[in-house]
Amino acid sequence: MTTKQKTTKIILVILLIGLSIFMLVPFYWMVISSFKMNKDVFSIPMKWWPDSFEWNNYKIIWKKIPLLTFFLNTAKLTIITTTIQLCTSCFAAYGFTKTKFKGRDLIFLMYVTTIAIPWQVYMVPQFILVSKMGLNDTHLGLILMQAFSAFGVFLLRQFYISIPDELCEAARIDGLNEYGIFSKVVFPLGKPAMATLVIFTFTNVWNDFMGPLIYLKTKELKTIQLGIRMFISQYGADYAWIMAASVCSLIPVVIVFLSCQKFFVEGVAASGIKG
Repeated sequence: MTTKQKTTKIILVILLIGLSIFMLVPFYWMVISSFKMNKDVFSIPMKWWPDSFEWNNYKIIWKKIPLLTFFLNTAKLTIITTTIQLCTSCFAAYGFTKTKFKGRDLIFLMYVTTIAIPWQVYMVPQFILVSKMGLNDTHLGLILMQAFSAFGVFLLRQFYISIPDELCEAARIDGLNEYGIFSKVVFPLGKPAMATLVIFTFTNVWNDFMGPLIYLKTKELKTIQLGIRMFISQYGADYAWIMAASVCSLIPVVIVFLSCQKFFVEGVAASGIKG
């Protein structure tokens, strides 16, 4: 390695470290603010380290609102939606890659094109449809709306393309049907892409705010994101409690990401092998 290459590498590493620190500053501020008194969160000059740690903030948030109920509701919606979306995306992606039928590529193109349509465009028609089905203010309505994902199908399809068709043909010769091929061949090889989809879906559903805000009215059905909003009153906001609740709400997402991190990297890398 030449001197110029070493210098370039050192500069690149320094830039990446600086960028990483810049990205972590908001998270640090959120965590450290959760241990402050409410009046000190936006104090000038800003205190990057509190004079005293208010551990009671993490006790008060569970008593101030039914935070446990909101956590359970969010976990219910997230786990069920992620499981259903994973199943539908897996089977659809398999059908679009390893089976042949008339109009397959055209149907896939039309399906994937829906990714480009903003949610705001069909938000009102979707709300009217859900209301007429009697699923407004229910968890089932939110689950069904997110049960299918064009992005999930696209992500898994890109990975399944990298699986040689010869493996599927050999399995057919051995007498396996399509479900057997999927479970014995495609499913074991597709775990990295599935883990990637799990992370994306889990994070999106867990952090979803607009969906529950529009469709859920009953307090007992609300999610953690709507619960955090309850710390904002007409005349002010308890920012220290908001930060404490936000830190608690991040814990499940961090756990899922760390658990699937290895597969996530493999899935993102492998999904771009073929177009």
